Amino acid sequence: MLKNNIYKLFFLGIFLLIITVFILFINGNTYIYKINNLKNVNSISELEIVVEQDSNVIEIIDKKIESGVLELKLKSLNKGKAYIYINHDDNNYLESFYVHNFGIITKGAYFGNSSHGIIIPICSLIYIIYVLYILIKKYRQNIRKSIYQYKNISYIGFIIFLLSLVINIIIKLYNYYGIENLIRNILSSFSFFSVIILPIALIVSILVIICNINLLRKEKFTWRNMLGIILGLLVIFATLFPDIMNNYLQSSEFIDIHNEGGIALYIYEFFETFIFVCITYLECILLGTIILSIKASRNIPKYDKNYIIILGCMIKKDGTLTPLLKGRVDKAIEFAKTQKEKTNKDILFIPSGGKGKDEIISEAEAMKKYLISQGIDEEKIIIEDKSKNTYENIKYSYEIIKKDKKEANIAFSTTNYHVFRAGSIAFNQNIIMEGIGSKTKLYFWINAFIREYVATLYSEKKKHFCIIGLVLFLCFLMILTLYISNRI
Repeated sequence: MLKNNIYKLFFLGIFLLIITVFILFINGNTYIYKINNLKNVNSISELEIVVEQDSNVIEIIDKKIESGVLELKLKSLNKGKAYIYINHDDNNYLESFYVHNFGIITKGAYFGNSSHGIIIPICSLIYIIYVLYILIKKYRQNIRKSIYQYKNISYIGFIIFLLSLVINIIIKLYNYYGIENLIRNILSSFSFFSVIILPIALIVSILVIICNINLLRKEKFTWRNMLGIILGLLVIFATLFPDIMNNYLQSSEFIDIHNEGGIALYIYEFFETFIFVCITYLECILLGTIILSIKASRNIPKYDKNYIIILGCMIKKDGTLTPLLKGRVDKAIEFAKTQKEKTNKDILFIPSGGKGKDEIISEAEAMKKYLISQGIDEEKIIIEDKSKNTYENIKYSYEIIKKDKKEANIAFSTTNYHVFRAGSIAFNQNIIMEGIGSKTKLYFWINAFIREYVATLYSEKKKHFCIIGLVLFLCFLMILTLYISNRI
């Protein structure tokens, strides 16, 4: 399936490139140059039109003026650069034109606008839309297979970014001014996406830091509990750094970024693009994580389950449940009761969790006692008390289920922020199950969600680095094109 999509994208790219080149070659050797706002001019003889060129580069083959609009039809003769100077009273107009190897005329820049040049953004748009179609199709296929896949987050992130890119190109399609203009629009889409949510990012970062400080006051100090503060400070720094760097370079005497023909400007643009690409990519993955985590936590499994696994976490020193763990057990009981009411189907509870060093009994045993206190028959409870983490919770619980019943429909109960990652751990073990999530306090949820986001990035770190590297390489080629365009 992946190879088929790669082949399709490759051949579509070749096809669109051939169409673009064909249209430009057929029409590119002429160009219609228009100047508006000449309402006081009634005839061509009132204008002074001068073509300045080193050799025979272009010629004017037709000229007319109607309703204050001057129209000059140009034809290419030889490769080179020429200027057209137009004078009328106090109004002066000067425009540069380039003729390329194959006689294509571009206006204003070496990679400027050309006759029928709008075919370039149109074909680019078609290609991006097709990529978007493939991503949406793949996402829908994966969701049907299992919502609990980290690649689904990546798909959502790419879809969000490409949608913003498509909208940006469509908005600016009506005033297309050449390849250079198209490249700047594409590069600006990175900064647009980052800057548009800059105020939100700063506010959220501050709130995350405040919530994290509140968490540290209520919980013990660990690096995991510090993730919110670290990420919040990184977001604040990343969103403010481009402006700080720009303000410094604008007044710098050592680096001149004002010379459009100098390399310093383009080195600066590349580093600025590098920052915005990273920010944009991480923001897209963050949005994907939020969307899919909420979708997973609000998902209600089908009421056909034989078992429900309750994922354990730390218990109190006296062996009773913490509010976090109690919420998970209560959610499992709620689901079991609803299933009984709707389908009259009973469910077996599997509280899962071993005994920690500072716990007097296992988490599974503590949950069993609570289940019994809530009216659940002991015969409907099977404990799993060997596991030390979520991976083992699911692995060992599933082994118990397979011994008891080979074919079974399974649900699991955990805290809302943890549903997606737990489901992903199950999916990676080829275990099919659906999750439900219990609520938790806001300050804990935010920091826990940050941990889930970091886990999302870490789970496919090689893929994320490769994608960012590929996008940066394309940005490098585009900035190199701008540099060449302004050097010729």
